[in-house]
Amino acid sequence: MTDDDRESAAVGQLSAALTAESASTRLQAAMTAGTHPRTAYVPVLIAQCRTEPDFSVRETLTWALTRHDRQVTVELLLPELDSTTAQARSQALHSLSKIGDPRAWPAITTTLLTDDDTEVARAAWRTAAGLAPDDEKERLAEVLSTQFARGDRDLQRSLSRAFAVLGAPAAAAVEKAATYPAPEVRIHAIATAHVMENPDDGFDAAVAEAQRIVALRAAPRTEE
Repeated sequence: MTDDDRESAAVGQLSAALTAESASTRLQAAMTAGTHPRTAYVPVLIAQCRTEPDFSVRETLTWALTRHDRQVTVELLLPELDSTTAQARSQALHSLSKIGDPRAWPAITTTLLTDDDTEVARAAWRTAAGLAPDDEKERLAEVLSTQFARGDRDLQRSLSRAFAVLGAPAAAAVEKAATYPAPEVRIHAIATAHVMENPDDGFDAAVAEAQRIVALRAAPRTEE
């Protein structure tokens, strides 16, 4: 058997295992692919990321991709960001975040940062915050500020963490949002500012404090 034959057989075995009905079988296949990386595995792993239903398996697929050649993996992940499948976009962003290659930064568009799918948007915030060059952080913060008050508490926590990663260059955008007419936006922005200044404090506590501040500012003043 030639080297090409052995490679083809290995890829075929991986493909078959990743499409098995058992999640544990798929998990083991992803672990094996990461433990014994082959460049030919990368397209197979990415393809499975698009449709894999099990969270643990998806996380292992991402780990396996980080174990492969960065140049090859990033080049194959970037086209996934234009996929019409939300999971393909979110998983590609998640993998790019873990790989941490700056070549991914230009591909994280405003469209991704404001994606209708919450998991895509969440992954885009995290990835962009980690990869943004210093001279792009302020502009990124302005885009992210349009997402204040979006979604549930968990999603809002994710956005605040992205601002915390950006740090000082994001302060102006957060301060501006803290004066926005909608009270829910002001609350989220004030809570985010608290998280940025006090990263060890819990998000729920920051929101509670922000709600108190907004309520006090809105309360009618009495004449002395």
